[in-house]
Amino acid sequence: MCGLTGFIDSHHTSSVVQLKAMTESLQHRGPDDSGVYFEKTEYADIGLGHQRLSIQDLSALGQQPMAFKQLQLIFNGEIYNFLEIRDELIALGYTFISQTDTEVILKAFYQWGVQCVDKFRGMFAFVIYDQALNKVFMFRDRAGVKPFYYYTHKGLFLFSSELKAFQQHPKFLKQLNKDVIPSYMQFGYIPAPYSIFKNAYKLKAGHYICYDLVKHDFDIKCYWDINHFYNATKNSKSEDEILKDLESLLTESFQLRMIADVPVGIFLSGGIDSSIVAAILQKQSKQPLKTFTIGFNESGYDEAQQAKKIAEYLNTDHTDFYCSKEEALSIIPHLPTLYDEPFGDSSAIATVLVSKLAKQQVSVVLSGDGGDEIFCGYSKYFALHKTLGLLNSKWKKSIVLGALTLFNDQQIYWLNDKLPKRFRQTNIRDKVQKLKRAINTEHYADMFGQASSYIEPSRIQKYLQYDHANVPDKNVMNLKIKEPIEAMMALDYQTFLVDDILTKVDRATMSVGLEGREPLLDHKITEYMAQVSLSLKYKQSTGKYLLRKVLYKYVPEHFYTQPKTGFQVPLYEWLKGDLKPLLDKYLAYKRLKSGGIFNAALVHETLEAYFKGEYININEIWFILMFEMWREEWDV
Repeated sequence: MCGLTGFIDSHHTSSVVQLKAMTESLQHRGPDDSGVYFEKTEYADIGLGHQRLSIQDLSALGQQPMAFKQLQLIFNGEIYNFLEIRDELIALGYTFISQTDTEVILKAFYQWGVQCVDKFRGMFAFVIYDQALNKVFMFRDRAGVKPFYYYTHKGLFLFSSELKAFQQHPKFLKQLNKDVIPSYMQFGYIPAPYSIFKNAYKLKAGHYICYDLVKHDFDIKCYWDINHFYNATKNSKSEDEILKDLESLLTESFQLRMIADVPVGIFLSGGIDSSIVAAILQKQSKQPLKTFTIGFNESGYDEAQQAKKIAEYLNTDHTDFYCSKEEALSIIPHLPTLYDEPFGDSSAIATVLVSKLAKQQVSVVLSGDGGDEIFCGYSKYFALHKTLGLLNSKWKKSIVLGALTLFNDQQIYWLNDKLPKRFRQTNIRDKVQKLKRAINTEHYADMFGQASSYIEPSRIQKYLQYDHANVPDKNVMNLKIKEPIEAMMALDYQTFLVDDILTKVDRATMSVGLEGREPLLDHKITEYMAQVSLSLKYKQSTGKYLLRKVLYKYVPEHFYTQPKTGFQVPLYEWLKGDLKPLLDKYLAYKRLKSGGIFNAALVHETLEAYFKGEYININEIWFILMFEMWREEWDV
């Protein structure tokens, strides 16, 4: 796990000094070592920079950039099956001087070219400069666990693990891309391939770039696509056979991600996904594994007690930490620096805190990310599944919408609170609003887009006080996937998972020099589950049916009888108290007015209602606050 950056400058105006500055800006991602490679060629100045977090082979033999023959490599991530590939290369006559997966990538590329990526199981972003071909190749892993940004403008091509490195190059133009702000307000993140800056992009997961130095041009190609596996023939095995296969795949994936020359721990939230990681690995370990949880004192947000019960049952070495408002306040000012773009997922606060907690004891941590997208776990899938029949019936729509409007937000909250715990829904008021918008659509793609939006698009239009064109968003679904829920799952995998969840975890863990690994996102598991019938993934009106069946072999079912709250933080309560000074400063009327982005009058109307005790969509305030804090930090 590391940070990489560099440039291709066809105008020959870049220098090794600039390269070192770009590299040093990523020191938090790899504090253990640093290296650069700079070359002036006939066609361009080439710069490769690397910051190393030592996980495999802690010796100097793992230093990067790493060279072999005419190849230079910088690499961020882990190839978990590198020993298997290494043996294959040894059989072909190659020799190795280190125990690193970096050397394996380098020699695998020399042997098989771009097809080498098909052999890799892991999370990765890497850049290979081939001096003989005068080409530079840049890869991002299938799920998009590891980030990769690039900037292209007037003969300058920059690339990096994080946008902040671009600021260190004098030719980088820091121009705000206003067209992406509506998408940010709708989803809380900026969807790939776009970024908050003009001419700067995210390389999509499962893609690679081939840059031709002679032609001063590049192509972007897809080498892996989840839709292919959803469209393949479904698995005809019995449920018992599939469960046996799944448990074997999970066990293998989890064991591969325990390979390290440093201590490894697990984020344990108390939910299905993180529990199965901890349960399977703990059963195979002779020593108690280290597990970590963040809790909150506010009612309705605390999962630490649930996680503690599971940790006690599994006999892990468990550490929990209760986050106070003061500790959250200390994290929030750093979010614009950590995430480089406006980022609206407030659970980033808790993720940074639990990363700090884990870093005190381990250098690698496993999480349960990806379970909902791969195994069918989000409540919106089930709600939309039940309402798809309303699309072609106006009178049914009218009846349901009429029933939903019988109760106001406060009454809905009160009724939900009176239900038995196992039937209660978290964020019930927001979910009801999303359901109302989703029902009032004409196609399931639009229905899904509304159900995935934190803020209603018409409301966003009112908040923005400039002319804008929205970028293509997640309403554009691959309709070749016949089953609507599977189409939704595939799209969440390609958008929400990579641009929100994985971005959140990568920046939070790397901010403290901690390597985060996502064992459920092994592509072998993803491919297998995509070919399993939805009737088994969502069976007996139960999401993650198959994953639960495997888990209940290790942990009793009664531990999971109540709904999971998600990794939420009590924003609604905090912003009225200790965090209010942030609203006073960044959402001041004059400041918003002069910024020219947001409708200052509407923002203050919403704030006034909030402080009067009226229910509002807190995401509206939080997203604008995060944008304004980012704008000040980046001086945009």
